[in-house]
Amino acid sequence: MVHHDVVTPLRAPGLPAIAHFDAAAVRAAEFPWAEKAVYLNHASIGPLPESSRAATEDFNRDRAAPLALSDALLTGIFTEARAKIGQLIGADSTEIALASNTSYGLNLAAQMLPLEAGDIVVVPNREFPANVYPWKHLRRKGVELDLAPLTPEGWPDEEYLLDRIQDPRVRVLSVSLVQFSNGYHVDLARLSAATRATGTYLVVDAIQGVGQVPLDVRHTPVDILACGAQKWLLAPWGTGFLYVRKELVTRLIPPFAGWTAFEGMDDYSNLVCYDDRFLSDARRFELITLPYQDFVGMLRSLDLLLSLGIGSIAAHLRGLHEPVLEWASRSGAKVTSPTDRCGSGILCVVPRKMDRSLDALRGAGVAFSLREGAIRLSPHCYNTMNDMERVVDLLNRAE
Repeated sequence: MVHHDVVTPLRAPGLPAIAHFDAAAVRAAEFPWAEKAVYLNHASIGPLPESSRAATEDFNRDRAAPLALSDALLTGIFTEARAKIGQLIGADSTEIALASNTSYGLNLAAQMLPLEAGDIVVVPNREFPANVYPWKHLRRKGVELDLAPLTPEGWPDEEYLLDRIQDPRVRVLSVSLVQFSNGYHVDLARLSAATRATGTYLVVDAIQGVGQVPLDVRHTPVDILACGAQKWLLAPWGTGFLYVRKELVTRLIPPFAGWTAFEGMDDYSNLVCYDDRFLSDARRFELITLPYQDFVGMLRSLDLLLSLGIGSIAAHLRGLHEPVLEWASRSGAKVTSPTDRCGSGILCVVPRKMDRSLDALRGAGVAFSLREGAIRLSPHCYNTMNDMERVVDLLNRAE
């Protein structure tokens, strides 16, 4: 097998090849520790690039003696963060609210959308709990949660979802962009078109997708999207965002009143005017103060990902799967992730000798996750073919 560190073109059926980048160079510059480790656990925790770590530490050094931390500088951090997040997903910065995690955004969606007793929310079964509990909590209002059945492979049954939203009682379809347990990448464009036609709200848990699969909400409209940044966005814990479609922003009233969410509160010299009008952009959904130092780190992580291009990252990850897929075909291991256009950067496999395989990987210090009975491998932009071939070698020895 050829050893190389430069991304290969994406080979999944129906998807084009994307421009190359040098993963080894990214590793050397931003993740030098990875030369001595095989880290394939980005679906759990994304490591901080060196530039992000340094930016966070520099800010904290200034925070220790905050003489130069002006109001304009601090608010500028959040302004830049909204703009860069908008660039990442094709949104206007006025549609972005900064948040601390995915659950915050999903809970906001559940509380803000105009749902009444008898309404139904549809969520695919076996979703990550963050996309289930906020909707279950609405049972106290008489809103019903329908956990939709899966395909025989264990993936969301999109045909069922498309049929289910024809029921006028179904007011919300809430799905993960990428499934945490198998890497299934939902056909968001198809669901978007269908929900536009039926008037169903489309809510997206995007934490396992944004940063590793392309997304442009200008071309694939969704109503609300929530995303923590600590995984594929390689950002500090406590950073994330909420996207709300522009036409919805002023129609949704937050269930709480953050003090910076109102008109006039950007004038720190006159804070007791108490204007009753919410801001007309997505800042109305924010609860300040958020961790400035961590958003400074997130900005540098976004710079890295935007410079590489999410399409190129997606191509790189799918190319990295090939050695493991070849091993699975030879060994008879079960692959529980889709490998066609519904695949993503997450690859889940079930070896014939699971216990021995787990011991081999853990004993060699390979970082991965065990999810729903499968070994979940989730490489990122700085992983190389050598990393994946090391995994294959260990799996072979466990057979």
